[in-house]
Amino acid sequence: MALTAYETQTLQLLQNPTAPTTLYSTTDIDTYINRARGQLAGEAECIRYQAALSTVASQQVYNFSAVNTGNSAINGIQGIIHVRTILLASGSGYIWLTPRSWEWFTQFHLNNTAPVNAQPTTWSQYAQGTAPPGASVGVGSTLGGSIYLDPPPNGVYSLLLDCVCFPVALADNTTVEAIPYLWTDAVPYFAAYLALLSAQMQARRADAEAYFNYYQTFVQRARQFANPDVMRPIYSQAEDPAKINKLGIVSKAGGGAQ
Repeated sequence: MALTAYETQTLQLLQNPTAPTTLYSTTDIDTYINRARGQLAGEAECIRYQAALSTVASQQVYNFSAVNTGNSAINGIQGIIHVRTILLASGSGYIWLTPRSWEWFTQFHLNNTAPVNAQPTTWSQYAQGTAPPGASVGVGSTLGGSIYLDPPPNGVYSLLLDCVCFPVALADNTTVEAIPYLWTDAVPYFAAYLALLSAQMQARRADAEAYFNYYQTFVQRARQFANPDVMRPIYSQAEDPAKINKLGIVSKAGGGAQ
């Protein structure tokens, strides 16, 4: 969706009057829209990208900033939030690397006084996210998440990372929108929610909560529509079909879950 379309929809929700009594400037609205897009990308995990990374002999740690997420001007991706899986290229195919929690990894992999370099088999993520936009190269290279490999690589290996990413900020209508439809429908509600939170009137803040609820509804609907009907529970963020029973919710007549 183009930036002006987001602006129009957000202002309609806010019922923003025209000058000289404008309540929200375009600059503020754009800020709320881009914040909403970032929050949505994290919550819905709707921006996925298979990124590339080449290892360096004896180097065990790789910052997210070293991972190739493609051309942001083409795909609209700013950086990585977290890594889901890693594959190592081998022959004409790939080998799946075993993911471990950081605590497990430190105890059973980093807890080694004499590591031997070899083909990596296991990985773990430490910290999350990428350096914030505008950070200098020197500072940005040390901020955000990273992945650790074990054993440390004994040469150059090509890795394929399934990443959850966040989008570049929309500057104008030429900026590529990485958030897929139908999640884009949720953005104006979150942007309006952020705008109303800045209001001094308590009634406007109550409206903010209502818009946040609408936002959550649209996010849930987008996920529902995106996941296939066949074996739906195996897909990301799918509703647990047994959730009601697990919560012990039954009808008043005692005939089962409502």
